[in-house]
Amino acid sequence: MKSVYKITLLFGITILVSSCHNNAAPNYQYFPNMYESVGYETYSESDAFKNGIEAQLPAEGTVNRGFEPFEYENSTEGYELAKANLKSPLDSLGRNPEKAKELFEIYCATCHGNNGNGNGKLVEREKFLGVPSYKDRVITEGSIYHVITYGLNSMGSHANQLSPQERWLVTDYVLKLKSEL
Repeated sequence: MKSVYKITLLFGITILVSSCHNNAAPNYQYFPNMYESVGYETYSESDAFKNGIEAQLPAEGTVNRGFEPFEYENSTEGYELAKANLKSPLDSLGRNPEKAKELFEIYCATCHGNNGNGNGKLVEREKFLGVPSYKDRVITEGSIYHVITYGLNSMGSHANQLSPQERWLVTDYVLKLKSEL
């Protein structure tokens, strides 16, 4: 009699397990578009937007998260305006001489030299010529920051390598080097 119960129980469990799975009719999905999104090609036509194009421009006046706009344009006039008007936003707590020196040695010293005298490794090896010494130039916080941001003559922009905070640190360090020359 016990074997009949065991066989019945085993048969019941087998039916129960096999009845839960049906490939022809999967389970109900509450929001199916969350699981099976419509894939659009980037530059394809689409009815989702009024102009029929999938790739849309950002709304006018938007700014990337974390981006700080720089009001001075990349021109001689912008350079002169920055030289005359732009001041460092760093206060005494924001200045970090060790970090500034480290950044200067990474990005600037190869051309300008560790002392700012214009005799870096690339100048010694004659890869670049005519790198000015800081003591030979009339420079201000604004002009240094503008040059680091946009570049000048043979020097390229360092805006992609240095954040605005780091550019101000390097600016502060360059002024320190200029005072020591």
